[in-house]
Amino acid sequence: MNDCATQFAERVRAASAPLCLRGAGSKDFYGNPPAGEVLDLREHRGIVAYEPTELVITARCGTPLAEIEAALAANNQCLACEPPRFSAEATCGGMVAAGLSGPRRASCGPLRDYVLGVRLLDGQGRELNFGGQVMKNVAGYDVSRLICGSLGTLGVILEASLKVLPKPVAEATLRFEMAQQQALDALNRWAGQPLPLAASCWQDGVLTLRLAGARAAVGAATEKLGGETVEVGAGGTAWWDALRDQTLPFFVAETLWRLALPSTAPALDLPGEQLIEWGGAQRWLRSDAPAEVVRAAAAQAGGHATLYRAPAELKTRCGAFAPLPAALMKLHRNLKAAFDPRGIFNPGRLYPEL
Repeated sequence: MNDCATQFAERVRAASAPLCLRGAGSKDFYGNPPAGEVLDLREHRGIVAYEPTELVITARCGTPLAEIEAALAANNQCLACEPPRFSAEATCGGMVAAGLSGPRRASCGPLRDYVLGVRLLDGQGRELNFGGQVMKNVAGYDVSRLICGSLGTLGVILEASLKVLPKPVAEATLRFEMAQQQALDALNRWAGQPLPLAASCWQDGVLTLRLAGARAAVGAATEKLGGETVEVGAGGTAWWDALRDQTLPFFVAETLWRLALPSTAPALDLPGEQLIEWGGAQRWLRSDAPAEVVRAAAAQAGGHATLYRAPAELKTRCGAFAPLPAALMKLHRNLKAAFDPRGIFNPGRLYPEL
């Protein structure tokens, strides 16, 4: 371990009260309200290894996401699932801990699919290594992916190895005027066709598509689908960046729900304003409807609802995440006990019981 990691381990072993693991703090709004004494991880930073020909980058937890993306861009590569960047100081560790993905998730897969390995401090200050720097390196439980989205409840992420991909050769943005159900039907129909669909977004009667891939494929799909072509210089790229980073006006809301549903689920009859991504599988809802109403509607449609942004009082009362069945909660408790037997890491961020 280097000096920072050694200091973190000593701090963990000496802890007699809960610790709040934090990088830049740009995702403090996500999950249940943070609690405990802050353990600032930003000093543990830097790209440890990056070999463009191997499509893998390894970075310490405090490394700014902007630094990683700059290194990748210099080699015409990217983080394929476009994890959101909530601030210029957002870190690699926070990205993995939150496990959030951006507009390309529907076509490229979630962030956890790109986490090849992690180096971790457990609740006893022991350094653990899981996975590695190649795809075929896992026997037994894939703990690296388990850590992704755990919100720091299982350990201190010291390093993460991430699979990266080349940037698409060509891109195009198309817009169509469509009602919500019409857009959902079209997205599910197009999903079964050989089209280079990279991302989609429906809001206020407008469906926006991003095509990406080989130049010939993008050109053929643009001609086949029609719609209004949005030039890159007219805001195409900037608009997708704003969707990725959730800086569009829609996301400025006191209460914002994130619904995960089957893409084939029909339009939901809920009060408020909606924005739909991932071919219909991710539906954002700005609404003051009671939590039980929103979660019941999501469950009836075959999915679940997360209270994404909300006042701390509302999250404390209703919980950020949908309640788990007893069997799944038991698994979570067992994992928490194995990695953090003293319960000192980010208590309550996922569920009050953890």
